[in-house]
Parts: sequence; structure tokens; C-alpha cells
Amino acid sequence: MVASVLDGTSIAKGLERGLIARVDNLIKKSIITHLVVILVGDNPASEIYVKNKQIMCQKLGIKSTLVNVSSDVVQDELEQIIEEFNDDDEVHGILVQSPLPKKIDELKIASKILPRKDVDGFNPVNLGRLVQGDTGGIIPCTPLGIIQLLENTGETLEGKRATVLGRSRIVGMPLSILLSMKGIDATVTIVHSKTVGIEKICRESDILISAIGVPNFVKTEWIKDNSIIIDVGISRIEDRNKKSGYSIVGDVEKSANRVASWITPVPGGVGPMTIIKLMENTIRCSELS
Repeated sequence: MVASVLDGTSIAKGLERGLIARVDNLIKKSIITHLVVILVGDNPASEIYVKNKQIMCQKLGIKSTLVNVSSDVVQDELEQIIEEFNDDDEVHGILVQSPLPKKIDELKIASKILPRKDVDGFNPVNLGRLVQGDTGGIIPCTPLGIIQLLENTGETLEGKRATVLGRSRIVGMPLSILLSMKGIDATVTIVHSKTVGIEKICRESDILISAIGVPNFVKTEWIKDNSIIIDVGISRIEDRNKKSGYSIVGDVEKSANRVASWITPVPGGVGPMTIIKLMENTIRCSELS
């Protein structure tokens, strides 16, 4: 048996038409959806991510503004830049691209962005609403994308044992909350660096979602037959057989596709879904303005 592929690129493409229609409806009301992306420093990976977001904005009809900030910026200066866009009624969404320099407190930055302009969903108000079971706020993009991927399997998630590897505020924790909410009703286990018996927990999981960023950490023999695998991780490893000198791999060994029923590719799985959900969040912020 070979697992069916959860093609995030294709699924995201299928969502574009609906988002374009929402943008057009806002234009009819004289509202131009506007996303501001703040990029600190010159991290090559971050520059690629930002470029991909700008391309998607252009495709959907969303106005995007890139603000390049020197890596020498201090906390107060960066917060002041955010404050200016908070006060600008023509800006509907603000995103500060991670990672930030170590001297910058990312939690304070997330708290500085107005909840109604927080397209990443990291402001404590938005995360707090999620903890209370209220999905009316802005929900982090990657967890939203993962839920969409799971829905696209067509399988019932109710009562399934779901394991999330990683407990970050960006993916692991909000995703765990979403999976356990009424309407999805999975039974959730969170695995982290202090967890004992990870292999056993994985082997008992109907749904396994790994977001730890450790290449090939999850071994094929840990995978339960006919389970659903969502691989959030993406890493470069040395590969002398490749012209580039490296291969792109996820957290889960590729051979797991011989055991699972569904699996996301790396790349092309979670990544495209994260971007399309960022666009959806941006449009939602515009609609709520």
C-alpha cells in the first residue's frame, strides 16, 4: 500500500477562487484589502517566504506593502513602526516575519499588533479566544491549514487519537486546541522534548502531526497502519547525489508512505496551506474592519 498524497499546493489552488470573490466584494464596498509585511534584517529564507506571500497577494488582488527594517533595530523602534500601521485605517493586516534578532522580544511584538490586524493570530487576545473555544478571532495560519488538510481526507476525525509533536505557540498548542474542539472531537496528545515513550505514543496514533523541525525524526516503524501523517517540518540535509548538494526533507521518514493511508509531501504539503490561510486571515481582517 502507498499512502494517498495530501497535496497542499492543489488544495490551496482550489481555495483561491473563493478568496478572490471575497476580495472583489470588498472592492465593491470601496475597501482595498491591504497587508503590511515587516521584514527585519536580510535572512535569505525569510526573504523567500515574504516573496511568496507577496506573489499570492498579487494573485488574489490584495495590496501588499513590504517594510524592510535594519537588523540593528531596537525593540522600541520596531514597536513604533507597528504602532504607525495600527493607526492606519487603510491597513487591515500586519505581519512581522520571523525569526527576529535575539534582542527583539517576539512575544511583545505579537502583543503590539492590534488583534483585528493580527493576521498571524499570535496576539494574546486571539490565542486567548481560541483557548476559550471561541473561533471568532484570528486563528494561526499553519494550524488552520492543517485542519483543512485533514478535512480533505474525507475521514471522520471524531474520537480519533491525534498526536502533535511540538508545543510551540505558532503550531503545536493552537493546533491541539483546534483538534480537541467540539465539531472535530479528536483525542489529543502533545509530545515534546521531555515526553517519555514517544515511539509507543506515535504507534497508537490515528493522526500524527509533526512540527519539531528535526529531519527524519519520526521513523517508519513508529507509524500506525492506515494513519494520517501531517509533516510540518522542512529541513535541508547534505546529499552528494543532488546537484544542489542537499535534499529537502521533513520530520517524518519518506518511507512512512508505505504504512500510512494519507501523508503530506515535503515540500508542497503544509507550506502552501499556511500561505493560503494567511491570505484568508488577511481578507477576514479586512471584512472585520
